Amino acid sequence: MLETAKSTFQLSAEGLAEVKKELARYEIKDSAIIPALYVAQKENKGFITTAVIHHLGQVMDIPVSKINEVFKFYTMFNQVPVGKHHVQVCTNISCALEGGRELTNHICHELGVKLGEVTADGRFSVSRVECLGSCGTAPMMQVNTKYYESLTPESAMNILRGMK
Repeated sequence: MLETAKSTFQLSAEGLAEVKKELARYEIKDSAIIPALYVAQKENKGFITTAVIHHLGQVMDIPVSKINEVFKFYTMFNQVPVGKHHVQVCTNISCALEGGRELTNHICHELGVKLGEVTADGRFSVSRVECLGSCGTAPMMQVNTKYYESLTPESAMNILRGMK
């Protein structure tokens, strides 16, 4: 659940400049919503709150409802805090047929965390996601912005163990 708008959020000077650059880049302001959400998510410890959406609405002069629609539609924007390493395992049809759901369960078991939760040390969170566009190399996972393909439970855990 999103936190209330009572808390405050302000983009940094660099973040504000980046959002304004995106606004200038497009003929229609709404086209800058996705890039702006990426900037804000990065600056807000990896997730979006209602305060973030309200701030973007003011900065971009776009109704909060429009920003919220985009935010809620796309799974790449996190609605809750995530770990330093956010593990997203594809469980769409191709990955599911190749063991994506079982891979997700294995990762959660090994990390001692449930889906959507963050490990006690704050290092990992695990989510199931729809298609990550790598059907030919299923199953796969994305950790933050990096893809790992053709995984086995063992290879996935070796990758995760190597992350600091």
